[in-house]
Amino acid sequence: MSEQVLTYYLYLAAFLFSAGTYVVLTKRSAIFVLIGVELMLNGANVVLAAFSQFDTDLRGQIVAIFAVVLTVCEVSIALAILLNIYRKSKASNLDELTKLGNL
Repeated sequence: MSEQVLTYYLYLAAFLFSAGTYVVLTKRSAIFVLIGVELMLNGANVVLAAFSQFDTDLRGQIVAIFAVVLTVCEVSIALAILLNIYRKSKASNLDELTKLGNL
């Protein structure tokens, strides 16, 4: 892999991470916040996979696959929590969920 191709991957990863950060900081819906977190983790995975192309062993790709598995677990747990919160309070906006103790 040439250095020019690596820079394209790094630009893609920076764009994904920046877009995810923007979504997390600006959106109020819990689903959009989860989507933003996913974008940020995917940007980190692109960096791991791009840098592992320069190494002879597959450590970066293995860590990226492990991160994807952890992301899937995190999203499934977060969606289960959000569904329970929505079922009890009928609100998915994060600003409206100020008192979780009353749920």
